[in-house]
Amino acid sequence: MSPTAPVPAPGSPSGPRSARNSAPVPAPVPAGSRRRIDTSKAHPARVYDVFLGGKDNYPADRDAAAAALTANPRGHLDVRHNRDFMRRAVKLAAEAGIRQFLDIGTGLPTQQNVHEIAQRIAPDTRVVYVDNDPVVLVHAQALLTSGPEGRTDYVEADLRDPAAILTEARRTLDFDRPVALVLAAVLHFIEDDEAYGIVEQLLGALPSGSHLVLSHLSADMNPVPIGKVADTFRKRGFSFVLRPRAAIERFVTGNGLEPLAPGVVAVHRWRPDHVPDTARTEAPDATFVAGLEELDRTRYADIGEVTDRDINVYAVVARKP
Repeated sequence: MSPTAPVPAPGSPSGPRSARNSAPVPAPVPAGSRRRIDTSKAHPARVYDVFLGGKDNYPADRDAAAAALTANPRGHLDVRHNRDFMRRAVKLAAEAGIRQFLDIGTGLPTQQNVHEIAQRIAPDTRVVYVDNDPVVLVHAQALLTSGPEGRTDYVEADLRDPAAILTEARRTLDFDRPVALVLAAVLHFIEDDEAYGIVEQLLGALPSGSHLVLSHLSADMNPVPIGKVADTFRKRGFSFVLRPRAAIERFVTGNGLEPLAPGVVAVHRWRPDHVPDTARTEAPDATFVAGLEELDRTRYADIGEVTDRDINVYAVVARKP
């Protein structure tokens, strides 16, 4: 939904959920995919979807999101500012002439997807989305549709298998031309013994002029609340690596990339443009919001009301010389 679209009526399928029944109702999933989806366990893409106000998540995902919010009541700002950083970074890359994007760990379709941002600037842009959640696959096929001059594709694969990702992405992307590799809030789910090699292999396949768009959780800024959040995810079986700034910077400098100004900084300080995010512009009246569960109210929080004590995500955009 674009920022200028009319607000659906509360309780409608695409609009805000009613205060009486604020839990999401996932869209129907085809039988073949349903057999592959374990709804008893949370998945990062679907937990992220909860904080973005999506409806394609399950009780286990909401439980994980609620536990994270209890651990850090301002944690929703990490999610929302991470998404807003991605918007600004994709816009910058597109304006710099990048016409191909490889978005790994894309998550469920939401407002301001990569192809929508980039194709507004250059309609002939090509985008490949990658995720390993069958729920994402179902909705990506339905929603990630390109404009007629460009192209989008979806690859169901795990970040831990970069060779497979590159093989599939070549069906859509020309690796002789610059590509923007988007790794937004995904590498903290990968342990050190794998993470650096994965990024090296992905970047090694890309030509000069390519960009890296990277964001990553860290305990540098506010170690106590983000540490508690990390514990809630680890208890649910996730790997969760809170890397310090130097370790995050290694993904850039260790691969010979040139960071664009301002370098590796807190996500809300990376070239802020103070544009209200989509969720805020769609907010219904205050009475409706007040009747929602606390977890659902975060969707309508103003991300402009942020301080350094609220943020635990570093962000950087870098160029391959």
